[in-house]
Amino acid sequence: MTAWLVIVVPIVIMFFALFMERVEARLRHVAVQENEVEEFLESARPEEVKALYGHGIGRALDMFRLRRRGRGNARKRVR
Repeated sequence: MTAWLVIVVPIVIMFFALFMERVEARLRHVAVQENEVEEFLESARPEEVKALYGHGIGRALDMFRLRRRGRGNARKRVR
């Protein structure tokens, strides 16, 4: 019985670690970057702050990114 534990426990731990690595990789792509949050807090408009309060950081950052893209496109058109 002890021999089975010596063999099975490390294998279970290894598979658990591999599974958690995959979960972490997926979360890295979904997670909000720290520099995005800092930029948002420095230059957010009132409607974006309301979205942060009412709907969470995801919706507020979506609004912020859309505004930034619009501003970036406007600069490209002017040049």
